[in-house]
Amino acid sequence: MPVPPSAFDLVYDELRARWPETTEERDVATPYGRTRVHTYGPKDGSPLLLLPGGAATGLVWFANAAVFGERYRVHAVDLMGDAGRTERRGAPWKSAADQTAWLDALLDGLGLARTHVCAHSYGAWPAVRYALHAPQRIDRLALLDPTQLFAGFRPGYLLRALPMLVRPSEARGRAFLAWETAGTHPDETWQRLYALATTVPGRQLITGGRPRTADLAMPVLVLLAERSRTHHAAKVADRARRTLPRAQVTLLPGATHHSLPLTDPKQLNDRVMAFLD
Repeated sequence: MPVPPSAFDLVYDELRARWPETTEERDVATPYGRTRVHTYGPKDGSPLLLLPGGAATGLVWFANAAVFGERYRVHAVDLMGDAGRTERRGAPWKSAADQTAWLDALLDGLGLARTHVCAHSYGAWPAVRYALHAPQRIDRLALLDPTQLFAGFRPGYLLRALPMLVRPSEARGRAFLAWETAGTHPDETWQRLYALATTVPGRQLITGGRPRTADLAMPVLVLLAERSRTHHAAKVADRARRTLPRAQVTLLPGATHHSLPLTDPKQLNDRVMAFLD
């Protein structure tokens, strides 16, 4: 008998329906398992790889895909080792080197010799590591409220996240989001998806030390959420400017960490598109 869909699967499909009608679903083979990629935009457009934050899934870019896809061929990824439709099987998944090798295989499978990359939160960490590993494959790099690159987490943020991490539940996920995104009202369907994603068994996000961002060779945009509770945005902005003096570094007014990239998507879309163009 077929296995009935889980609550997470049902909400995943509901959010998938919010993407443009011509969005394609692709499962790209890698040594670590098949990676689900949501692809939209002109086939002759310059490629743009979108990496989400933890538990957000590639579907979180639904409010950005239509705009990005006007001129770019968008590839939004469900991260390996996280919730979503990416399958974790095959080679061991243990280290940052495995993560870099996965991205190599993913770009090869998508047929991308070079690409722009836009990454949010946790997704910025593998994006930067990969840009240092293979700078010849990255044209421009946009980082949205990146974590573990220019500063660590606020202790208060980690304390708030602890109950959700120790005993995951939809209620704890929703409570954590409500605290961090207070006053921004992210999309309700996505909030349900995020909260349920935290309960998916077998999640294995790879982390490590801070990569040498000063060695990045390509143009970089750093967009920081003004009201982020993950870190002190102004201090992170100052450190990013000192580390990357040629980068564009700016604050997004009113945004919090987990409300990105959904809060005021027009402002975010305009800034990212201006940078990529």
